Amino acid sequence: MSEPDFTIPPMAEQERMVEAILFASTEPVTLRLLEARMPAGSDPAEALALLRRRYEGRGVQLVRVGDAWALRTAPDLGFLMREESVETRRLSRAAIETLAIIAYHQPVTRAEIEEIRGVSVSRGTIDQLLELDWIRLGRRKMTPGRPVTFVVTEAFLDQFGLESARDLPGLAELRAAGLLESTAPPGMVPLMPRDADDAEAQEAGRGQSELFED
Repeated sequence: MSEPDFTIPPMAEQERMVEAILFASTEPVTLRLLEARMPAGSDPAEALALLRRRYEGRGVQLVRVGDAWALRTAPDLGFLMREESVETRRLSRAAIETLAIIAYHQPVTRAEIEEIRGVSVSRGTIDQLLELDWIRLGRRKMTPGRPVTFVVTEAFLDQFGLESARDLPGLAELRAAGLLESTAPPGMVPLMPRDADDAEAQEAGRGQSELFED
């Protein structure tokens, strides 16, 4: 049997390919997409690792956004882009609270959001967050009525410079930044921060998989 008639590009060339794809893309690029675009036998994962080290300390950095990768301006140079940033609209308090609850409690149903907030959630609030592509529909919960759940998207992670939802600030960080009062308002259930006890968080998550359909 003859060997396949192709030559795997050198790693330096694979690194250039990955760089070119990321530079030209307007959205974060997944490893699967890189594998589909690059020549057979390529190792885009290794090329990404090499490229990420190469960009360390530069004005542009290679960052992970959920399960995808993107080239972004270094955080400490963000002030240079302020003149090009345009704020088109502000989120309402209801939208901010709803987004925070989804981010910290995902996957979460509308009824659970309303229970935490203590007030009903308007369709307009959910529609606004869906339109921004900051939340999306998750799996249906295997409870009466099979309600749909909501989770945050990679666009949300990208907007706030997070690799995953686990990178969300904890309660101590929110209070230190003046973004959270020392005591929660009446009727509000405290959010589960990432700096909460890991064992408690893991215990709370056990057995939940059967509550959702695949």
